[in-house]
Amino acid sequence: MDALLQTAQAHAQAARFTEFLALCTEITAGRPNDLTTLLDAGALLSSFGFVSPARECFEQARAIAPHDLRAVVNLANLSRDCGDHSEARSLYISLLESLPNHSVIQRNVVVSLEYDPDVPDEDRIGAARAWGDWSIAQAAGLRKRPPRQPYQDRPLRVGYVSADFCQHTVGLFVKDVIKAHDPVHVNVFAYSAGHIKDWVTEAVSACCRFRDVAALDDTALADLIRADKIDVLVDLSGHTSGSRLTMFAHRPAPVMVSWLGYFATTGLPYMDAVLLDEWHAPAGTEKNFVEPIIRLPQRLCYTPVPWMPEVVPGAFIRNGYITFGSFNNTAKLNAGVIDLWARILNSVANSRLVLKWRTFNDEFYKQEVLAKFTNHGVSKSRIDLRGPSFHVDMLKEYGDIDIALDPFPFTGGLTSCEALWMGVPVITWPQSRVVSRQTTAFLHQIGLSGLVAKDVDDYSRIALELAEDRAQLKHLRSTLRQRMQVSRFGDVDGFTRELEKSLSELYTRVEAGTDEVR
Repeated sequence: MDALLQTAQAHAQAARFTEFLALCTEITAGRPNDLTTLLDAGALLSSFGFVSPARECFEQARAIAPHDLRAVVNLANLSRDCGDHSEARSLYISLLESLPNHSVIQRNVVVSLEYDPDVPDEDRIGAARAWGDWSIAQAAGLRKRPPRQPYQDRPLRVGYVSADFCQHTVGLFVKDVIKAHDPVHVNVFAYSAGHIKDWVTEAVSACCRFRDVAALDDTALADLIRADKIDVLVDLSGHTSGSRLTMFAHRPAPVMVSWLGYFATTGLPYMDAVLLDEWHAPAGTEKNFVEPIIRLPQRLCYTPVPWMPEVVPGAFIRNGYITFGSFNNTAKLNAGVIDLWARILNSVANSRLVLKWRTFNDEFYKQEVLAKFTNHGVSKSRIDLRGPSFHVDMLKEYGDIDIALDPFPFTGGLTSCEALWMGVPVITWPQSRVVSRQTTAFLHQIGLSGLVAKDVDDYSRIALELAEDRAQLKHLRSTLRQRMQVSRFGDVDGFTRELEKSLSELYTRVEAGTDEVR
């Protein structure tokens, strides 16, 4: 990235978006035929939510270099981020036909299907299986399971692989687990494939053997893991951004597990387990996974960030009306979600809806979303679309919301945890996908299964009844944080002991087995 774009980036990071947009416009107008500038500017604009000028950059790049598919990759990602999954699916398929061995495209094709409400389960697992076959072929074919070291009277050597050991959903969830591991029983290694280093990175690196592997290719990373004599290798990314899942096709450790950072099957038959719980994976979930499912007492636990604000009284007390809200990624806002949320707004007199995500920086996209609600009879004046803010400021904005509405089929994860911690109840609708059951798991663990809907009508009923029960809203506002604090959901040490037990038992079973290729 050149100096001018770096200056623009600095403006955006400081939330000086007017200056940011002006400088990006100046740069691209001055170099209308510079492919690199257009791609870099488009990526920068997209990362801060300005999807319309980003799309213009990528369309212009495609026009001047029609055989360079980088612009099309970015356009597919933009379509996904704006909830246009039909367009995203079409673009990803065409890209895969043109670049069948491109790892990022392969990964994006698989993960995008999890957001798409119109893709059936069999198609999603089929795409993941196809990825698994492709990744094994890329790694020179099937490999036998590596030799197992006898496991007795020594700590288990566990390696975590992620590009997100930073202030990211995965980093925030995993940092305290890594710290809580008992060194008598577990030697922990963290293989960091990301480029962002912050306070979470420091926290992780301070309590384990930390390896910065961002510059290593798959072969070199696999060799390092073998040299570290890892017993159990845990992938924390699945097919999400920055993933090193293709390295797992080199089978560098005798036992390999998928956990935490992904929400579906990896498709890789070498994986010995996926770690879930009974709420994420009720009976019958096995048919959607290549991996055997190990059900922990809970899939994860939650620790709030140090700058978590205090809970404030419900917004309806100040406003006199109910405010619904969602701070989820707009990739989750499909037509069914908007239809149901508009139905709820039309049922609850005078109610409002606050939506917050970085794409609401973009004025054109905001108008598109507002038009979708007005088409359902909801006035624009009742919809508040907010762009990004610093984390602490975003958390304070939960003070503006009485009831959180969970999208579907891709529900909130960390977003739901933070809403609940800030005293905001979350209504959710679990379906067949694991990713649709995240909030369901959280609510069951804190004794609020009554907020879990059975279908669209039930979701609407729960929202209407809760909106009318102001006493219950006050009670939840004042007690949700304590519910989380005293529940198993907040017990990091207890969770980590269960995790260690499951990993050691899995390794022991594999060690005792005779299977060489799964």
